[in-house]
Amino acid sequence: MDLIDIGVNLTHDSFDRDRDAVLQRARAAGVAQMVVTGASREHSPKALELARAHPGVLFATAGVHPHHAVEYTAECDAEMRALHRHPEVVAVGECGLDYFRDFSPRPAQRKAFERQLEIAAETGKPLFLHQRDAHADFMAILRGFDGRLGPAVVHCFTGTREELFDYLDRDWHVGITGWLCDERRGRHLRELAKSIPAERLMVETDAPYLLPRTLDPMPKDRRNEPAFLPHIVAELARDRGEDAAVTAARTTATARAFFRLPAPAG
Repeated sequence: MDLIDIGVNLTHDSFDRDRDAVLQRARAAGVAQMVVTGASREHSPKALELARAHPGVLFATAGVHPHHAVEYTAECDAEMRALHRHPEVVAVGECGLDYFRDFSPRPAQRKAFERQLEIAAETGKPLFLHQRDAHADFMAILRGFDGRLGPAVVHCFTGTREELFDYLDRDWHVGITGWLCDERRGRHLRELAKSIPAERLMVETDAPYLLPRTLDPMPKDRRNEPAFLPHIVAELARDRGEDAAVTAARTTATARAFFRLPAPAG
């Protein structure tokens, strides 16, 4: 398989001890390219650093997750804009709204989101979006930028049928993770996955989070990693009634076009 993991938190400290081995296992599993998520002032520069150290294999996003919205100052905005001048940074985000945790006050979340949408509007880069329990405000803010934004992907989709079709009606893309494999919380996704057009569907691990619960054997440390992406693809393909090779090829082609990634060397 030639897969692209569109969302992996490789800057997470759980990878500090064996990051190179994690990358080797990913390659051995058929994960040819990965987009490293930048989600804070601390980790967005680290994502770029990793992408520059692994040209053609790793790419980065740069943004501030709603959990960290209170850190989105004028200085932070300048830092994000500087990061987006680098070609290895292929998307704006992770940005959006999260009313489930409310780790940052909602007004701060909305302001940080709007500031990052301005960056996307000015640079023309794709958006890497996060939304949880904030759908109405999320859609309202994005409607305020109608006609100014390029493509968008709602990363780690876990929402309702209504939310999914609101996104698809706006021609946005959808990222599916190992949440699909969670018999407690993700069962509804197995049915919804059939409704996502191939040209709008991408796959991701969100590692080290969201370890697929159907993985066998389970890693002893319970840490998710990009090498488990083929497992997610196999489950997704089964739900869509496709051969896994078809799902792999289509999601890879979609991701490569969305993020404007070069074909991998060799």
